[in-house]
Amino acid sequence: MAATAALISSCNSRSRSRTVLVTSADGSFRQRLNAMLTGLRWQVREAQGGAEAWGEAMDMLPQAIIVDSWLPDLDIAEFLREFRATFPNVDVITAGCATPLESAPGPHRQEILYALRRIQETDTAAWNTAPILDGAEVTQPPNQPAIRLPKAIPTGQNPCASEGELVNKESHATTAAEIRPQSSTLTNANDRILELIGNSSCMLEISRRIRLVAPRSTPVLIEGPTGSGKELVAEAIHKLSARNRKTFVAINCAAIPEALLEAELFGHTRGAFTGAVKGRVGRIEAADGGTLFLDEIGEMPLALQAKLLRFVECGELQRVGDNELLKVDVRIIAATHQALAQQTQAGGFRADLYYRLAVFLIRTPPLAEHIEDLQLLVDHFVEQMGRAMPVKRIDAAAMAKLLVHPWPGNVRELEHVLERAAILAGDEAILTAEDIDFGMPISSAAFEQHIS
Repeated sequence: MAATAALISSCNSRSRSRTVLVTSADGSFRQRLNAMLTGLRWQVREAQGGAEAWGEAMDMLPQAIIVDSWLPDLDIAEFLREFRATFPNVDVITAGCATPLESAPGPHRQEILYALRRIQETDTAAWNTAPILDGAEVTQPPNQPAIRLPKAIPTGQNPCASEGELVNKESHATTAAEIRPQSSTLTNANDRILELIGNSSCMLEISRRIRLVAPRSTPVLIEGPTGSGKELVAEAIHKLSARNRKTFVAINCAAIPEALLEAELFGHTRGAFTGAVKGRVGRIEAADGGTLFLDEIGEMPLALQAKLLRFVECGELQRVGDNELLKVDVRIIAATHQALAQQTQAGGFRADLYYRLAVFLIRTPPLAEHIEDLQLLVDHFVEQMGRAMPVKRIDAAAMAKLLVHPWPGNVRELEHVLERAAILAGDEAILTAEDIDFGMPISSAAFEQHIS
């Protein structure tokens, strides 16, 4: 928090007159509000989610922020609470939110609320229902919720409750997520990233997110259980980016002892520590112009997180034992199997670093959540093994046995189980249920019930 406070203090010296940050997952909403506020002579910055908004606010400290009623990456209540505590001088205006928040209205709030009302009055999107203007309900289509538009907020009142209360025909609270559609997902399996095997909706959504973020230099955080393909996602982002001709450097933060991790990341000079008989370029510097993949970022020690934060903020690093600052152009992709947002609350991970890394979030699901892709994955791994040994097929009983397994090790476990089965099958061309060995007991009752 000290680094955050210092950065905010430096931002206070900049002019932030009539600058507003619009935060919404809805691109159409951002675009229309941007046009309206620009016409009112506001400087407008946009953010798709809470983490990106946090980074933008640290960069330019806006006079006001408009936050939509749902964030795709962060809990809205937690975001508003933490944002208000960190940026007390920023006027927070929420659209259609029932989350309590103490906020003193800024001098230009009425003008911003006017812009919000205007764009909602002229909104003809299919998900938008007729508004309620100044408390008078306009005719609604049957079974559609109504939206109460923002009104002026007296000082000291709860801005969320006053600005945008969402109610339905039975007058009970509802959320914007129930009114607005979620971001569109890929429906054509031909559009998926080839390296990501699976045509389930969650796998197609990962492909969609990769294609969206790959052309940018936006930091990406990949969350998912062990063995779910996080590094595969990182490599796909690199291959589809303009950095694909440069190096993709991966480092597992959990696999390197804490005493050596700093030197491994930032490099060191000769004699910097015992055993440093010669200088060495660090992984960050080695990835200059390319992509740095920080696997298991949640295991990074807090002291080293502070040094990484400085690099993420300014792109400069300092080798261990050296006073010279080096400028490095690196795109950072981080991954973790932990719930990093919760870890920040417990003090195990720096919140300022989290918000810098989680500008764009991708979640890789456990195999059990897209078990419909199992056949495609089996076919893929069997074909891969055919490059080093005779191609084998898998019979129905073996496939049924695979289907009832809970897959705690996810896709990586599946790959290993199939490789083990191919070895156990020897010269046989068909993998049978007897060849499937999970390395742990499996309920025979569950297996028999599945195949019966």
